[in-house]
Amino acid sequence: MSERKVLNKYYPPDFDPAKIPKLKLPKDRQYVVRLMAPFNMRCKTCGEYIYKGKKFNARKETVLNESYLGLPIFRFYIKCTRCLAEITFKTDPENTDYTMEHGATRNFQAEKLLEEEEKRMQKEREEEELNNPMKVLENRTKDSKLEMEVLENLQELKELNQRQANVDFEAMLKQHKELEEEQRRKEQEEDEQEMKAMLEQAQNRRLLVDSDSDEEAAKARPNATGQAKPTDILQEDPQPQSKKPRTESWERSVGKLSTRAQLAGLVAPRKQKPDPALENRMETPRSTASTAAAAAAAATSSLGLLGAYSDSEGSASD
Repeated sequence: MSERKVLNKYYPPDFDPAKIPKLKLPKDRQYVVRLMAPFNMRCKTCGEYIYKGKKFNARKETVLNESYLGLPIFRFYIKCTRCLAEITFKTDPENTDYTMEHGATRNFQAEKLLEEEEKRMQKEREEEELNNPMKVLENRTKDSKLEMEVLENLQELKELNQRQANVDFEAMLKQHKELEEEQRRKEQEEDEQEMKAMLEQAQNRRLLVDSDSDEEAAKARPNATGQAKPTDILQEDPQPQSKKPRTESWERSVGKLSTRAQLAGLVAPRKQKPDPALENRMETPRSTASTAAAAAAAATSSLGLLGAYSDSEGSASD
């Protein structure tokens, strides 16, 4: 079974490529190609405009007995989109363009004709200057005069426009520059003021922090000097210095509720009711003490009465 995709073909040993019959095709045979209109044209039959870039199914053939430097020239046949009239044009390798043959007229050729005329005049001038040096001098003087006339005309047009408009462009430019400089100066002043304000604010913060630290040192100084003996410093344990937390700007302006002194007014303590059992316990020792004192007073008074009575009886017996 042979391969489906054959890459190498078999050539027998007696193969002769000269024996292969060649197709005899006419030289002016035509091919159907797809192309776009190379320029704007107008049909001569119906007057329909065919614009550049419109696509056609055209017939292409080689022009016999015409060539440019060995390059063949091709002719194309298209049909009008409205009346189906045949239009033909061919290539122009000399000018890298196309030329219209029949069936339509090419539009907008004024610019092309002007360019061709300028090229022709330039070529003639170069040829004259090449053979005649005096012609070169004359052409240079003509060019300089023409340039001076053009500059004078331009200056006159500028003056005329200034008179009609009554606008001083130099004054406008000067005023615009002054405004820009003034605006730049104002921006610099505003930046300097902002920098000064920021520096003053930072300096005020430092002064506030320094004043707070000085107040703490003044408060802690009497406690240090209130010692009885100078040698007491050696007996005391060194205590770490407490650093006061830094107060921020918003805490100075609004304040904070983190201290107990400020929170004391917000919280009301709850009153507790007295316990009767506890009061009875407190009253019992007081009552026992008062009874004991009353009993001792009564005992002393009775002893005094007995002594007085015994003395009275002794004196009566005598």
